[in-house]
Amino acid sequence: MVEDQEIKTKVSPFAIREGEIKTFDGKDGYVSMNQIVHKINIGHINEIHFAILDLVNEFEFITSRQIFQMLEIKGVEIKTQDKLNNKLEQLVKSKILTRYYFNSEEGKGIYRIYCMEKMGKYLLTSQEKECKWQPSDNTKPVAMIKKRLAGNQILIAYLRKVKAFDEFTVKPTLTAKVVGKVFKASGGSVKLTKNKKSIQFVFEVIRRELDWEKKLVEKMKLYKDFYENFVPGDSGFSGMPQLILVCEDERHMAETFKEIVTNQVEIPQIKLYFTTDLRQNEETLENTLVEFKLVDGKYKMGNVELKLLGM
Repeated sequence: MVEDQEIKTKVSPFAIREGEIKTFDGKDGYVSMNQIVHKINIGHINEIHFAILDLVNEFEFITSRQIFQMLEIKGVEIKTQDKLNNKLEQLVKSKILTRYYFNSEEGKGIYRIYCMEKMGKYLLTSQEKECKWQPSDNTKPVAMIKKRLAGNQILIAYLRKVKAFDEFTVKPTLTAKVVGKVFKASGGSVKLTKNKKSIQFVFEVIRRELDWEKKLVEKMKLYKDFYENFVPGDSGFSGMPQLILVCEDERHMAETFKEIVTNQVEIPQIKLYFTTDLRQNEETLENTLVEFKLVDGKYKMGNVELKLLGM
């Protein structure tokens, strides 16, 4: 597998492309549970397949590369990406998982996205594992899926590259008390612990989808409500978490910050940090965060060095 720092692309694979659509790449037809049970009994579907299924259930949408990285972290021996792809193909053919790719005028996307199928839910439920998947989940739009994939990349990067990493949550739930609305951080959250002191980061992924500026402002209003009324213990956070906005590229960070200032949805209680998808490919995450500071009447973007994010 190509290491993160060896990836040379200048455009994030999780950025929005014009006219992009999600295209089905799974298997049609019918597969019975008896057929699947037979494959399990003769060892054609084994513990590694179930480890893959657990990951897809946890992340909802995930690429094969992200699955490979997570299996490595969990100590599941898979050897090569090709061997993993063969096992994913078996799961797709058995309709335990299904698969999509993104298509646009620029051509097919370079990766496939895996998500649950009905048979996968049956298998997890039979093992008394929680699976909230519904068939309608697979109809989610491109932008929502790409936010999840970018969030996955963030969580995996922190897991692999930050020594202080403690734990992560894929879909943390927060509450905006005044408007009485529960919402989710689209990029997940991580808990970092050093010398018995902990801090939590919450990631909100921003994409250049249709009306993204309006959607950003509405989401920031919810975060503003959450932080302005925060008390320890709210939404499971012992202390006020650090919000980080994950943008498509360097220019997008500036565009996002401008929208926040223009629409007066800054959050006085915290410093607002930014990052991009491709910054997660750095060998260390110490210098991957950005903040905007007012200098001589103008906002300037600068890197934030956090030793806590080192190895």
